Amino acid sequence: LCVCVCVCECVQCDGGNSVTLPESLLFISTLDGSLHAVSKQSGDIKWTLKEDPVIQVPGYLAEPGFLPDPNDGSLYVLGGKHKEGLMKLPFTIPELVQSSPCRSSDGILYTGKKQDTWFVVDPQTGEKQTSLSTGSSDSICPSAPLLYIGRTEYRITMYDTKTQELRWNATYNDYSAPLYDDQKYEYKMSHFASSGDGLVVTVDRDSGGVLWMQKFDSPVAGFYLWSQDSLRRAPHLTVAMETLRYLTFTAQSTQSHTMKWAYDFTQEQHSTKTQLVPTLYVGKLDSHLYASTSLVHQGVAIVPRGLTLARLEGPTTEEVTVSGERAECEIMPSTDVKYPPGSTYSVQNQWLLIGHHEVPPFAHTTMLREFPENLQRSGDVIPPRSTASSYRSPPHPVPPVTHHGAPVLPDSLTSDPVTLVVLTLLLGAWLAFLLTYTRRVRKPHQSGEPVDSRPLTNHNSVLTTDTPPSSSHNNSLSDRSSSITSSQTQPLASNDSLPKLKPSQHNGQPEEVEVGKISFCPAEVLGHGTEGTFVFRGRFDGRRVAVKRILPECVEFAEREVQLLRESDEHPNVIRYFCTERDRQFTYIAIELCAATLQQYVEDPNCPYSSLDVVSLLEQTMCGLSHLHSLNIVHRDLKPRNILLSLPGALGRVRALISDFGLCKKLPDGRHSFSLRSGIPGTEGWIAPELLINAGKGNPTSAVDVFSAGCVFYYVVSRGQHPFGDTLRRQANILSGAYSLDHFMEDLHEDVIGRDLIERMISADPESRPSTASILKHPFFWSREKQLQFFQDVSDRIEKEPADSPIVIRLETSGRCVVRTNWRMHISAPLQADLRKFRTYKGNSVRDLLRAMRNKKHHYHELPPEVQTTLGEVPEGFVSYFTSRFPRLLLHTHSALSICAPERLFHPYYHH
Repeated sequence: LCVCVCVCECVQCDGGNSVTLPESLLFISTLDGSLHAVSKQSGDIKWTLKEDPVIQVPGYLAEPGFLPDPNDGSLYVLGGKHKEGLMKLPFTIPELVQSSPCRSSDGILYTGKKQDTWFVVDPQTGEKQTSLSTGSSDSICPSAPLLYIGRTEYRITMYDTKTQELRWNATYNDYSAPLYDDQKYEYKMSHFASSGDGLVVTVDRDSGGVLWMQKFDSPVAGFYLWSQDSLRRAPHLTVAMETLRYLTFTAQSTQSHTMKWAYDFTQEQHSTKTQLVPTLYVGKLDSHLYASTSLVHQGVAIVPRGLTLARLEGPTTEEVTVSGERAECEIMPSTDVKYPPGSTYSVQNQWLLIGHHEVPPFAHTTMLREFPENLQRSGDVIPPRSTASSYRSPPHPVPPVTHHGAPVLPDSLTSDPVTLVVLTLLLGAWLAFLLTYTRRVRKPHQSGEPVDSRPLTNHNSVLTTDTPPSSSHNNSLSDRSSSITSSQTQPLASNDSLPKLKPSQHNGQPEEVEVGKISFCPAEVLGHGTEGTFVFRGRFDGRRVAVKRILPECVEFAEREVQLLRESDEHPNVIRYFCTERDRQFTYIAIELCAATLQQYVEDPNCPYSSLDVVSLLEQTMCGLSHLHSLNIVHRDLKPRNILLSLPGALGRVRALISDFGLCKKLPDGRHSFSLRSGIPGTEGWIAPELLINAGKGNPTSAVDVFSAGCVFYYVVSRGQHPFGDTLRRQANILSGAYSLDHFMEDLHEDVIGRDLIERMISADPESRPSTASILKHPFFWSREKQLQFFQDVSDRIEKEPADSPIVIRLETSGRCVVRTNWRMHISAPLQADLRKFRTYKGNSVRDLLRAMRNKKHHYHELPPEVQTTLGEVPEGFVSYFTSRFPRLLLHTHSALSICAPERLFHPYYHH
């Protein structure tokens, strides 16, 4: 058997190394974004490719809520003004993206983006060789064989023009994989995944035996096979966790053929001993909900249709099920339903039960009027999904259909005379606009035109203030568009306010748009944000800039942002603002063009700035934030993507810049807090806990920025980790205060200092967090020279202090762990011998250790050569010699001498 498995899974390459054949692997994607390659024979995980989660949606939103299906991007609506409970919408997230930009009858703007990426992966190790996407020019490592795995990101945003707020946004990721031809290739396995957790059971179709079981850390989203040099979507069934474990347990304990299911027979919802009923499973990931179809057997509780309405922060499964006597086996948990106290069995119930629901109906006509009416539903554009397709809801009574590629509205809509009048007026207005809109075209810049003297790295030049094209597990909860206006704007009625377009020379060069002093190329998209904001590479007075194009609905927020930029952008670590122009359609703002985001610096190994000093970048970031706070400006959306790296200056210096002022808040003079009337600002996973839980402790303050900065600090020093865990659990861990700083080691001086600073910054108590000015004085940012000078100043200050003075007592308290019981036992023999020549030092005293360091520094050139060699050069080697042996010395001394902060001698070391 062992030899057989090896032959199935491996071949020998010329070098003698074992090479895994992709055909021997089963690829399983999970909701956390991981793609696991497992052996078809044993189910063992060979490697895991980690990407962004399959679905990313904001939590803590008011009704109506939207629940996406991670299997195919279907959408379910929950609550709302009609109070129907759960209902299925007749379109998916990919179909919405395909139809955007569009507008619904109730004033909701829909913007979408589709981003395709190819991952080039080594099939043996799972190591990603490179990523290929729009505009990518990365070279591919010539190692063979390679897997080319395609993944598409669909991003949809709903913006309410009535409330001027973000309604909802979501990101859905799906692998490019046509359906596996089961009849052609006679696939011999059936795969079953449990809803709500990551249990997978694989069954042999012929024998009915369980081949293997595997447990993943996250629920399963899809199964894929490698066939004809590409991924193919393999069929699988999602069943209730209780059902799958019950069937597996029964099959193994009785050695019966309970799991002997032909796949077609199983799709008829039968097995030898149980009836399978289709349901909709509502699950919870981190702070948001999702929904997917699932089969259950008799005995599993099903929430009746229309029984409950939801709050997205509803109870977890443990809170809605109670133990009972109905469990059919020991491993099958009870599914008896426990309703919250005071709730009723009616549609007025304000709780959603995490679990299985009756299959909901499709949204009816009156609800559909609120959604885009020009929705395209072309099967040629949106690939069909097959997972558990036999158990989807019954056909929609009024499905939108397509005819020869053109979208056709449902009959129930076209028969409504009011709707027809509205559609006719909209169509007429659009045709009139096309006929009267004059376009004048301009040639691209010639090489002789003035350009910015600073070098530009094209493939890394990104915009600074909005979300870049790369995928993201960050969803703004109350994001505002970073739109800006200006007093220099020309009148809207002027013909000069229209964008000027000039034709290219038919030489393949893209056309450029010119609005006032700003010009840009629509084809060179650097990034985009919410609410229809796009960012292009452009020019302002011959200078290379980033140009943000913003919808006119965001002018109110734009005026506030431009005022904040003008007030704060004189600082070298704040993004620079140049100019604003407007035309009849959009607002355009020119800002400083940057080369990369802090996220790219951390995660992209090909980033040209990856060698920059981490501490220096973080110090510059904190300098920019401290400048904002000195102006009474709270940023409220600090995260790695909003911190940028500038293009190199005249001396080649790269600056860290704080950008994206869309959520900034200017506090009036005399005030130090802000209200949450306009919603919770920030991006999920980087939001301070007091913004989400404000238990009567007053309004939040600028400490929210310090918390976010602490998360950013750890993200950078740990090269991509987050103190509060992975994307799905991050915000929930922030609320509970469950953090982990495992990257730091307890016996390293730098790690001890870094842990202390970050723990202070991410404290759950806002009043316990240090100010930005205090952070800049923390030893984390000190050079070796400053550390040595501090040790010397402390030793001088306490030299004549009596042993019972408060300063000495503070210094010696808990000093045993600092000196490691006896510091003299941890220094080299030549240094010990030299110390004994002049005076006696107490090995258990912190003060004596500092005294020894001071004396040897003063008399360094008089020391014997072997002692100088041992200590190293001053200050680098000298300080490292002691701090490497006593990693807590600096932090302990700095904390103990804080009572001396008001003294002039210690002003450089403390904020006072």
